[in-house]
Amino acid sequence: MEYIKDPAAIYERSFATIRAEVDVSLLPADLQSVAIRLMHACGMTDLAGGLRFDETVAAAVRESLGRGNTVFADCEMAASAIIRRTLPQGTHVRCTLNEQDTPALAEKIGTTRSAAAVGLWLADLEGAVCVIGNAPTALFALLEALDAGAPRPAAILAFPVGFVGAAESKAELAANPRGVPYLTLLGRRGGSAMAGAALNAITAGSAP
Repeated sequence: MEYIKDPAAIYERSFATIRAEVDVSLLPADLQSVAIRLMHACGMTDLAGGLRFDETVAAAVRESLGRGNTVFADCEMAASAIIRRTLPQGTHVRCTLNEQDTPALAEKIGTTRSAAAVGLWLADLEGAVCVIGNAPTALFALLEALDAGAPRPAAILAFPVGFVGAAESKAELAANPRGVPYLTLLGRRGGSAMAGAALNAITAGSAP
């Protein structure tokens, strides 16, 4: 079978294809490389129109991580998608989904483990970066916590995926981000690869 085997050539052609199919110049300069990385992560070049964001989100993420704040991820896959070498040295990426207290907390308050896991973010939520790549209930729980007076994170990168609650949770964030810089993709599409790609693009600091 004939196919491209050179990694550099694959990389170059992938991003050339995206740039040929999509004009990202209408997006803020700080988010153009992020949009390209998101398309690369999912293979869909039609998503730019569904992006919603605060134009300060990339700067807010970089400033937060430069101060040594935590990155919270809603699931292990989202945490694993984050490229550690692009983060400032010592950055802590934490996923509380499988921590010891999460199942009991979920049962006590009658919700999903993903939503209950967000409750374990609160002590370190101030100035943190929240990366949600799986569970709509995690995004809903984060927004509810902010409504209840929880400390404000520096930024929310929200890409929950699926057919129940994903579109609704992201629409709520876009309609009322609670004063927090954010980036999301409206509708059902999302996932851990996209959530990680968004953070990676921001922390890499250059266009592919």
